[in-house]
Amino acid sequence: MKKIFLFALLYSFYFTHAQQNLVKYVKPIIGTEKMGHTYPGATVPFGAVQLSPETDTISYELNGKYNGEVYKYCAGYKYEDKTIVGFSHTHLSGTGHSDLGDFLIMPTQGKLQLNPGTAANPKSGYRSAFSHANEKAEAGYYKVKLDDDGILAEMTATTRVGMHQYTFPKSDESHIILDLMAGIYNYDQKDVWTYVRVINDTLITGYRQTNGWARTRTVYFAMSFSKPFKEYGQKNYDTKQPYRGFWGKFDQNKNFPEIAGKKIRMYFDFKTEEAEKIKIKFSLSSVSQENALQNMQAEIKDWDFEKVKNQAQAIWNKELNEINITASEDTKVNFYTAMYHTFINPTTYTDVNGQYKGLDQGIHQADGFTNYSTFSLWDTYRALHPFFNIIQPSRNNDMVKSMLAHYNQSALHMLPIWSHYSNDNWCMSGYHSVSVISDAIIKGIYNGDENQALEACITTANHRNYEGIGSYIDLGYIPAEKSGISVSNTLEYAYDDWCIAQIAKKLNRTDVYNEFIKRSENWKNNFDKTTGFMRPKLADGTFKKEFDALSTHGQGFIEGNSWNYSFFVPQDPTQLVTQMGGKKSFASRLDTLFSMYLPDSFFAETEDITREGIIGGYVHGNEPAHHVAYFYNWTDEPWKTQSQVRKILKMQYKPTPDGLGGNDDCGQMSAWYLFSSLGFYPVAPGSDEYSLGSPLVNNATLTLENGKNFTIEAINQSDKNVYVQKVLLNGKPLNSLFIKHSAITNGSKLTFYMGSKPKKYLIK
Repeated sequence: MKKIFLFALLYSFYFTHAQQNLVKYVKPIIGTEKMGHTYPGATVPFGAVQLSPETDTISYELNGKYNGEVYKYCAGYKYEDKTIVGFSHTHLSGTGHSDLGDFLIMPTQGKLQLNPGTAANPKSGYRSAFSHANEKAEAGYYKVKLDDDGILAEMTATTRVGMHQYTFPKSDESHIILDLMAGIYNYDQKDVWTYVRVINDTLITGYRQTNGWARTRTVYFAMSFSKPFKEYGQKNYDTKQPYRGFWGKFDQNKNFPEIAGKKIRMYFDFKTEEAEKIKIKFSLSSVSQENALQNMQAEIKDWDFEKVKNQAQAIWNKELNEINITASEDTKVNFYTAMYHTFINPTTYTDVNGQYKGLDQGIHQADGFTNYSTFSLWDTYRALHPFFNIIQPSRNNDMVKSMLAHYNQSALHMLPIWSHYSNDNWCMSGYHSVSVISDAIIKGIYNGDENQALEACITTANHRNYEGIGSYIDLGYIPAEKSGISVSNTLEYAYDDWCIAQIAKKLNRTDVYNEFIKRSENWKNNFDKTTGFMRPKLADGTFKKEFDALSTHGQGFIEGNSWNYSFFVPQDPTQLVTQMGGKKSFASRLDTLFSMYLPDSFFAETEDITREGIIGGYVHGNEPAHHVAYFYNWTDEPWKTQSQVRKILKMQYKPTPDGLGGNDDCGQMSAWYLFSSLGFYPVAPGSDEYSLGSPLVNNATLTLENGKNFTIEAINQSDKNVYVQKVLLNGKPLNSLFIKHSAITNGSKLTFYMGSKPKKYLIK
């Protein structure tokens, strides 16, 4: 009854509060082609289930080495492909590395085939050809016709349950395959163990344990059919298992109710009438099979697919209506698809009863908060979490609490670096949890014990045997001999240390503030004044002689080069300007960055950066320089920020499958778009200020959790009128290039007057 009541409330809210239908502007297909690495399938905001198609089964390794082709399948789906292998329940959105793809389901007809076949010959296996003409991807809903067998596949989701609906032709040989070997970034030994228990002719439960990006990941499931299957069976593809006990007494391949092994594929047989629909509810849990079943029973009580779909889209519409904009139709598509992508991750990691598996592999109860996973922090600290602090503050508060729970359960006593399914993947550089925590504390979002949060940040920052921190503390930089990403780490640690100093300052911890504000200046140790670039430094204190500012290989940087990373001092642009020779020289260097030409050899060194994501030498398709367009605001030429921001918005974001210039990275690329199209950006999370740019929207109203509205108006805004002539805050001149967080949360109106020519004296 509670769920029915909630469903009624959602629809009541939808119709009585005059919400706009914003779901129609969401195009999940954006970013599925080329470098976006998004997926088109069904999920709900921050959902634990991401039910989406896979278009191939590329192995992570080839002849014992990394297979570069697998990188194209980080989200499982590649728009350019012509076949679908099946539909699995877990996906990462927009990442440059991957995992997941659990519990792949595929409906088929005719002779049973348990291998996936090949893209060149789909009929050699259970995969099917498909056409984009017969495909639809919406917020909370996906459908496609599987051409080989004429089966219509539809799917939707709740937070913890995926719902399938397959419309079959008439046949005595209809099958639903459950591939428990399939996965993304798979390799031969990734599947550690699989267990399946057939409860009755409509219900099975089980779990899958894998060793991948997350090395100790166990996902439990419950799977329920709307119609009893005639019979079922399995095939175990593990031919190398040396010991099988005495289970050989049974024929385990057909109609056997308890299956276990490393490489299992199952099938369920049905007789179907013409246009008969077979539905599946598939729920997940990190804790147990019992919890997975409880999640299913709580979230989808019946077999009304349309009701679940409508509920998912009503939830999406409610979230999207937190911001209402007036803009062109293409801008609305880009904007609301960006909102959709920002609200996919992090993902819910608690069951309906509040339980979750912790980093210590024990079962924990989330007391007063929702626990979240999937923290791609090297990316998302920059704009995604700051965006949440405005539009999703309660969720971001819970996300900070999730990070602190991670810290408390960590055997290493560290905050998360890249948190994923009760694991830390240790991916990328910096300890950027402290940025997210600092930003939440400085902006009054976090309601827990701030001193305990500070201690967790300090302990993480002093973990001497992690990624050169010991050398960083002792020398003020990381010697190039000790790390291939020594410069990146030094720069990012320095920023994170500044974030710690901001918390300490707020809490009157003077000793901590003095220590970490000093550490925040360590970026200067890698800055070569003679060249104006950040560069690797050796243990003897000299700069490494072999140096190429354009190269991304062997220069001390991760996913970037010195041209982009030399501007990575978001915590102190004023000092960086001074070090680079003053405002005029600094602006000139920015001009060069945005106008230079990169040779083809640059792209040979990295799979994360392509020409689509670059403007001059500025790499927008990757994150390290996302703040750099706003750095003109620290010079005497702020109109160039306005011009460059609008150029980036136009060139890097399009309402097409290839519309993202780089990996969306769990919403960071999309969050940059949202901030920048609204006219401001958080250059240094941990500060209470945002830097002004050039709004792309004509009007926007942000409905805040505290009941107040923040309104943005851009008068005379157009493709030509990209330059700000003046800015008013609540009708009064804003003689600044910055706006405070409190001005937003207190409810105010920010008015931009736009023109076609730069206003060189915007600030009086």
